[in-house]
Amino acid sequence: MAFSTWITFVIAASIIAVSPGSGAVLSMSHGLSYGVRKASGTILGLQAGLLLVLAIAGAGVGSLLLASELAFNVVKTVGALYLIWLGFSQWRAKVQAAPAGADRGAPARAELPSLQKRVLTGFLTNATNPKGIIFMVAVLPQFISQEHPLLPQLLILAATMCTIDLVVMHSYAFLAASMQRFFRDARAVKRQNRVFGGLLMAVGAALFFVKRGGSHA
Repeated sequence: MAFSTWITFVIAASIIAVSPGSGAVLSMSHGLSYGVRKASGTILGLQAGLLLVLAIAGAGVGSLLLASELAFNVVKTVGALYLIWLGFSQWRAKVQAAPAGADRGAPARAELPSLQKRVLTGFLTNATNPKGIIFMVAVLPQFISQEHPLLPQLLILAATMCTIDLVVMHSYAFLAASMQRFFRDARAVKRQNRVFGGLLMAVGAALFFVKRGGSHA
């Protein structure tokens, strides 16, 4: 892979990562609710989902998916319903008040899911996102040379994109976690859960309007 091609991909991947989406909303939500360290499990899951989408696009399966209206609509519906369910779950999430005997200023906390659940949540958020598949199928081939072996190129692109996305998602989580001091009582944490839950449900609802030919618009 030519260095100029890689740099162009770095720029494209950075724009993709910074653009607001379900991954960014989830990273901010978990960063604010659980702190950056705990949100790392969620972000790791996001990368696993991203790798799956990259593999699907790189193997040409994504093109077949986009060619079938039924298959595309199934993926779109599953992804949309999952985000709506995730947002609704966060809207109704229980809040842990500061434990008895803790400092008076100790913040209330959203109930912490297990590491496995956080990783799975991140994975499913990216893996069921049809917009990600559309983008990868449309953009990834532009950076792959037919004159060189496919696998090494895919590995370079995957490592590059995941590294960029890890940095960006952790930045979102860090920015959100820095606001924890404003959410020190249970009522404020419940409001925060409802804001991010509402955003996730809105992103999920928006997926219903994604069209199969959206990548060529």
